[in-house]
Amino acid sequence: MRSPVPKPLHRLCGRPMVIHVLEALAEMPMDRVVLVVGHGAPEVQRVVSAEAPTQLKIEFVEQVEQLGTGDATAVGLTGFPATADLEDGDLVVLPADMPLVRPATLAALVRTHRERDAAATILTARIEEPAGYGRILRNKNGDVARIVEEVEATPEEQAIDEINTSIYCFRHSVLAPALRRLSPNNAQGEYYLTDAIAVLADAGYAVSSMVVPDPTEAAGVNDRAQLAAAEAELRSRINERWMRRGVTMTDPDTTYVATSVHLAEDVTLLPGTMLEGTTTVDGGATVGPRSRLVDCAVGSGAVVTETTATGVTIGAGAVVGPYAVLAPGDEVAAGARLGPFFNAGAGRPHGSERS
Repeated sequence: MRSPVPKPLHRLCGRPMVIHVLEALAEMPMDRVVLVVGHGAPEVQRVVSAEAPTQLKIEFVEQVEQLGTGDATAVGLTGFPATADLEDGDLVVLPADMPLVRPATLAALVRTHRERDAAATILTARIEEPAGYGRILRNKNGDVARIVEEVEATPEEQAIDEINTSIYCFRHSVLAPALRRLSPNNAQGEYYLTDAIAVLADAGYAVSSMVVPDPTEAAGVNDRAQLAAAEAELRSRINERWMRRGVTMTDPDTTYVATSVHLAEDVTLLPGTMLEGTTTVDGGATVGPRSRLVDCAVGSGAVVTETTATGVTIGAGAVVGPYAVLAPGDEVAAGARLGPFFNAGAGRPHGSERS
């Protein structure tokens, strides 16, 4: 059976891919965000409205026919009001399947674009295996001349290791005229946004580029292997952030903390721990090894060992497990002891105690 291609609503570390992208944008001074939706538009709008950063003003516009990235960008432009301020402003264009891009990288792209007074600035990357990506072609002066998609590239062009990440910053006033000059005369029969770069360069406009410092940020998610790789990278970033805030992880590679989880200082997470949903863990608590908590609250100084629990409150100083299974709504009193082999659904086994 063929595995479907991952979509923007596939979850990574507890949140849809598109939300990770929107969170990166939320750390920048944005006047408006326009999200172009197509297949499954109602569900995308519902999820984004519920989970996107609240400070973002998001407008949804629908691309009824899937006619390519150039057409999607043209549709997206309809979501911006026609004002003099916008005409003088800049637009960042990026896909919803690049959850690894960092806010600092987007900010640096805009800064580079403005410092060079460019009509368009492309975020590029240099990678050892560029297969599948569009290549950056430069003129004899070293300036960006155009982007060639791999299916259209010659063998010499395919050997180029500088690739297009599909993230751009455009001067608003030149983008719409450039899009109107696009043609679907290509192998896919689509309007490529990449062709707008050649249109601007041929018209004499300055087209700039910035190489992303970390090539992993350029990784799109087009299959399940790439989905797993992106999940691993995000998990590594999340774990590093918590460890720098005073959380101990004895084996970060086997520790999973969703983006919606909150941990206090001096929490210890042992190997095989999975914390998901709205779980909170107070200072001095130890969770693991091999524990999975979903939407739980763990009090200070509690010890939760080899336990599975959903929607449970565990009081300060309580000891739970090993091999405990707690049901939604259970409350473990402060200082109580549960286990081993406590199973809320089967009753309390011999040897367990509450205090």
